[in-house]
Amino acid sequence: MTEPLVSIRGVHKSYGHNEVLKGVDLEVQKGEVMCILGPSGSGKSTLLRCVNHLERINAGRIAVGGELIGYRRYKHGLQEMREKEIVAQRRTIGMVFQRFNLFPHLTAKQNVAIGPTVVQKCPKREAFQRAEGLLKDVGLGDRMDHYPGHLSGGQQQRVAIARALAVKPTLMLFDEPTSALDPELVGEVLEVMRRLAATGMTMLVVTHEIAFAREVADRVVVMDGGVIVEQGPAKGLLSNPQHPRTQAFLEHVH
Repeated sequence: MTEPLVSIRGVHKSYGHNEVLKGVDLEVQKGEVMCILGPSGSGKSTLLRCVNHLERINAGRIAVGGELIGYRRYKHGLQEMREKEIVAQRRTIGMVFQRFNLFPHLTAKQNVAIGPTVVQKCPKREAFQRAEGLLKDVGLGDRMDHYPGHLSGGQQQRVAIARALAVKPTLMLFDEPTSALDPELVGEVLEVMRRLAATGMTMLVVTHEIAFAREVADRVVVMDGGVIVEQGPAKGLLSNPQHPRTQAFLEHVH
């Protein structure tokens, strides 16, 4: 087995006395699409946010591409990196949130180009060419000069995906990317994600879209109460779940 792209080992995360993650172990292989399922409050989104150090872990370690995220080895333990170093690490990790988080005063094209120009010091002309190509890829070639306020929720989320891809990440994180959308707009975002998965992009997706997980995911992980209760190949697990909590969750969402 090759070295996993993402390695999560013994990760704990607490907010005060509330332990949200209780020792999570997980590996994601390069090119793998993994969907994380589970009821609200199970720790799915927190785990995802720990992968790019938007949340500090209390114990354990997370590595992407063999590099520890947020920390460096120091003497007999770990020392948190400076913010500048953490930001540099995030350049290889794209993230799409529930809310689109677009800059309202920038056009779609400007929103997509800002990462390469500001974070990667990419020449503006090259960044805008990249932005135009990505917006065409997500079906928004005719909306490049529109501001977010003049785009539907589904279109804004597709701009957000293009923006995350603009920094040429090795890993894409999706935190319930369709949960804030009207039902009729969900399909257009999932279609972009399907096409992205088909290119071989490594994807870690927190979602309630069971049909999408069955169709696109290589593996499914089910979380409940801050732990992984079951994981396995998507089609097999979703068709024949073994753990009672997985069974109860799938019955509830169907």
